[in-house]
Amino acid sequence: MAFVLDASILAVWALSDESSPIAELAQSRLNDEIAMAPSLLWYEIRNLLVVNERRKRLTVEDSTQFLQLLSSYPIQIDPVEDEQATFRFARQYRLSFYDAAYLTVAHRNSIPLATLDKDLRAAAIEAGVPLLA
Repeated sequence: MAFVLDASILAVWALSDESSPIAELAQSRLNDEIAMAPSLLWYEIRNLLVVNERRKRLTVEDSTQFLQLLSSYPIQIDPVEDEQATFRFARQYRLSFYDAAYLTVAHRNSIPLATLDKDLRAAAIEAGVPLLA
């Protein structure tokens, strides 16, 4: 079964001083399953890397290696950008439009959401979207 992967999970994978059982579960499930994400994941993860390079938590080499590792995972970018549903979720659950995009992909595809974001987790539960757990 596929699941939606958000940037908070990838942050744990990229930063060696971070850990989370949910992030570990998501990573292990990619051995047999695919993950989906909205197109903004491409930008979010790269922003996370460059910000953490500036903070000296990562080197340029670390970022390069992480992106190579990330490219080996079966992560599909969802081609549908459902503006109306994303606005609806953002407004209804008081999410950023970015976070609502992950919820929209999970909801539309009826698949679990893997996230560490507390507000997004609460919105998913309220919207009836299962969480990876």
